[in-house]
Amino acid sequence: MSEIIEKLREELIENSDEQLQRSSQHFFKEYIRCYGMKSVTVVKIGKEYFKTIKDKTKTEIFDLCDELWQSGVIEETFIACNWSWYVCKKYETEDLKLFEEWIDLYVNNWASCDTLCNHTVGTFLEMYPEYIAELKRWTQSANRWMKRASAVSLIIPARHGKFLKDIFEIADLLLLDSDDMVQKGYGWMLKVASQSHQKEVFDYVMSKKAIMPRTALRYAIEKMPAELKIKAMAK
Repeated sequence: MSEIIEKLREELIENSDEQLQRSSQHFFKEYIRCYGMKSVTVVKIGKEYFKTIKDKTKTEIFDLCDELWQSGVIEETFIACNWSWYVCKKYETEDLKLFEEWIDLYVNNWASCDTLCNHTVGTFLEMYPEYIAELKRWTQSANRWMKRASAVSLIIPARHGKFLKDIFEIADLLLLDSDDMVQKGYGWMLKVASQSHQKEVFDYVMSKKAIMPRTALRYAIEKMPAELKIKAMAK
């Protein structure tokens, strides 16, 4: 199993670019470890190596994902996110606990958080919607990425028009959080929900605009018509 990771890392290093490595840092406030690669290249390499492990058990694949997460290198975390999503047809209810551990132990930037939560966690929740209650528990975490995860895990379901009541409940729980990564996370969740439920999200924003941080508000109304944006932004 370790040989697969070793070969994968060799190929990632071969495709690394020092200039991209330097420029990638500009997208993050915190320091990130990276090889310096375009995301399309990372996805392509990850897919090729997944072909060599696709017949392994879900547990074995998750173990490989865990090994990639432990490296802390952002391209390896993206591949771990994709591999864990590729086996989504095999998800079982107990898998959410592992996904939560990955967020709590390894996620240290918005890109890894969003990649894992949008696809792996989001797909899990569409399969097992009764576990959305766990997201509400995540909103109370001391970990900023766990709080962001509680919102961005609903991005894909929101795109499908699902879980509006839960989206508003999570927004309520995160509403006054001072962390901009959390504000952007739940603002993004509301923005995506607005594409299927514009009136409901607009009414929600208007009811909270006096106390909602402007960062979250701007994200939430980004896809709305100009006249609604003007109303929402008016003081």
